[in-house]
Amino acid sequence: MEQAEIGLIGLGVMGANLALNIAEKGNRIAVFNRTPEVTRAFYEAAGALQDRIIPCETLEEFVAAIRPPRPIIIMIKAGDPVDQQMALLRPILSDNDIIIDAGNANFRDTMRRFDGLKDSGLTFIGMGVSGGEEGARNGPSIMVGGTPESYARVEKVLTSIAAVYDGAPCCAWLGTDGAGHFVKTIHNGIEYADMQMIAEIYGILRDGLNMSASEIANVFGEWNRGRLNSYLIEITEIVLNAADPITGKPIVDMILDQAGQKGTGKWSVIESQQMGVPATAIEAAVAARSISSMKAEREAAEGILGLPKVPEFVVEDRAAFIKDLENALLAAKVGAYAQGFAVMAQASREFNWSLPMPVIAKIWRAGCIIRSQFLDEITTAFTEAPEAANLIVTPAFADIVKDTDAALRRVVSAAVLHGLPVPALASALGYFDSYRRARGTANVIQGQRDFFGAHGFDRVDGADAHHGPWGSGLGHKS
Repeated sequence: MEQAEIGLIGLGVMGANLALNIAEKGNRIAVFNRTPEVTRAFYEAAGALQDRIIPCETLEEFVAAIRPPRPIIIMIKAGDPVDQQMALLRPILSDNDIIIDAGNANFRDTMRRFDGLKDSGLTFIGMGVSGGEEGARNGPSIMVGGTPESYARVEKVLTSIAAVYDGAPCCAWLGTDGAGHFVKTIHNGIEYADMQMIAEIYGILRDGLNMSASEIANVFGEWNRGRLNSYLIEITEIVLNAADPITGKPIVDMILDQAGQKGTGKWSVIESQQMGVPATAIEAAVAARSISSMKAEREAAEGILGLPKVPEFVVEDRAAFIKDLENALLAAKVGAYAQGFAVMAQASREFNWSLPMPVIAKIWRAGCIIRSQFLDEITTAFTEAPEAANLIVTPAFADIVKDTDAALRRVVSAAVLHGLPVPALASALGYFDSYRRARGTANVIQGQRDFFGAHGFDRVDGADAHHGPWGSGLGHKS
């Protein structure tokens, strides 16, 4: 029997769809699941693709079915299960075989696993896959971290299954060890921010303008034909237009307002904080999901505190205000992307990855959840100014920020004055206002730090005196 070009372990929804995608694109694949019945059911349901699939019921049979050097995709729950699966594989693999973790792994785990295989003869790839189950089946965005040699072994298969934009596959090698999973983590952080900002705009339309779900859907549908064109805007229109089969009401009105999260957004925040790079929109989005999960506490708090006593939300020119909402969302999205790319730029320096920013923007243009029209503009911006300190100071995006700044300011002001929470939109505005201000207010913080802790400070005139004339009073501590 002809050996498979690649193997895959884990036939859950994502793994099964990825395996079918691999087979459909003309690649022979061996598959294994720890429950043999799942493997059999998958094979039986594969239909015309069966001749490219080798179902295996033992790991030994599975490994033998793959052409050396063997690339093996692990598509199982992140964390300890991956380490356990690797421990089972290692004794039966040969030199130069490649273990590929395609789950939502913490990039630090990926770096540890990569290092752990250095002297074993085996190698490791951390592969970020974005696009959900639909992307896995029909073409995801793929972010690869590993050695160039290991990527060369799997490049043909991966580029064949990736989403395609303007004839180019949305798949790339981004660097060694954890580079691919780090970029996927930041992708998900931007995704958190994008979704939260959309939700906040929805809240203003629902609770401020008292619009119905279908009316709001029409607004998002219109926006999707303009500069906000993106996958998330597109599916927001679909979600808002869908009817509940039980009650007939809009399904969105029947969904409990508690958002889940799997950890990648939180990891984005943790890493940005550790590197000292502000990602305030992502932080606000992660915090908002945490608050959303506190349903009972929120209900109790409303009973005790009530809603704020604010004026009725009155808009004199409804069409103009909705245009402001569109521009505010565009501005805030730019802020979230700028923060995400700034975090990646710092990580690239810190971990010696040389992350290619234009390439990252290119492979996000199709297949992934945050695919949007202006990723083309991001690609161009970083191609023309690869050393730009921040996306928002590149010419094209500086113009967007200038054009949409007033709208974002009006929307955030209106929401705050009327008691509507907009933490992510407000954080984007605060980010712009802080980043663009040459003389900020941290001088007083430095004075305070020097007063209570003798931490010292730099002077604007460059003089040598680095401590203030505080003396030893008022509880000053050295």
